[in-house]
Amino acid sequence: MTKTVLVIGGSGRIGRSVAADVLTHTAAEVTVTGRQPLSELLTADLLPRQRYQALDLSDPVAVERAIAQHDLIIHCAGPFRHRDHHVLLSCIAQGKPYLDVADSPDYVNKALTYRQAAQEAGVTAVISTGIFPGISGSMVRQGIEQLDKADTVHLSYLVAGSGGAGVTVMRTTFIELQTPFMSKLRGRWQAIDPYSQREVLTFPRYGKGGVYWFNTVEALTVADTFPEVKTIVTKFGSVPDYYNRLTWLMARMPRAALKNPTVIEKLSQISYRMTQFTDPYTGVGIAMRVQIEGEKAGKETTYLATFDHEDTAFCAGCGTGAIAQLILSNQLTKPGVWPVEQALSTPLFKTTLAQRNLTINRI
Repeated sequence: MTKTVLVIGGSGRIGRSVAADVLTHTAAEVTVTGRQPLSELLTADLLPRQRYQALDLSDPVAVERAIAQHDLIIHCAGPFRHRDHHVLLSCIAQGKPYLDVADSPDYVNKALTYRQAAQEAGVTAVISTGIFPGISGSMVRQGIEQLDKADTVHLSYLVAGSGGAGVTVMRTTFIELQTPFMSKLRGRWQAIDPYSQREVLTFPRYGKGGVYWFNTVEALTVADTFPEVKTIVTKFGSVPDYYNRLTWLMARMPRAALKNPTVIEKLSQISYRMTQFTDPYTGVGIAMRVQIEGEKAGKETTYLATFDHEDTAFCAGCGTGAIAQLILSNQLTKPGVWPVEQALSTPLFKTTLAQRNLTINRI
């Protein structure tokens, strides 16, 4: 029988990319959801083997009914920091595999507490799939596996304009500027000010770019996956560089303003409008660096790998769609709730990347 996939939030930029990848690399039928009723515009966007369903996440009965009608659930309705875990828990209760594109460490930290419940239910749940987090975590795993010992992991991301990901990503960015966050430095968890300590690094596609401390899921999950790593640095920056300067200033606004939902929404809408003007010039691509300091054959070694692509949202779809493909084909079965780097082996990671013509470059 043809398998069915439910992409919650599938009418958004990331959700559409995920749905497109699943349709390209599997024979599944895909239902995408959104808050609005079906319109002529939405109908025109539907691909073969795809249908649309209006779904309100605040209606738990409707959500549970939709989950019951599908074989795999993919949650793409961010931002996730203020989402509850009803979709994940409903999947566990109904025995349905689950994926999400969660980009909030707070959301992920709570989701991981349901690992035992998922294991007992025989449910495979992989969280924070996509590009970063997602592909980035698998890049770290790939690098650490090539060393005898890893002491420091430095992940840096540079995104051009909007990244093609829509206004939701702007909301996520400003939400994560609200408070200091924790990262592991020299074996101790320490508080870090968001968008601080600018560092200029060389990236593929864009050359030199400024990056800043940013609260990413990888700081949490890499520490959990590789407890021997003493320092984990996660930094993010934008192209063009003046967006970095503006974000730096916003991070220094009064905390009360940054925690005001109205302020966050206005900042997000203004920023998204700005990128609509600059995207035609900068593009919407991404470049990532994973640098690992450690030892190989008794000698100090630096492992450096990069990834880049012209379309950030496309890559997010690939990262999530690849794991969906593996679950639907029964190549990935691991009951529990896991980050990507704990669920996905390096051989499978490399295979699915190659199928999508994506490449990790070792420097």
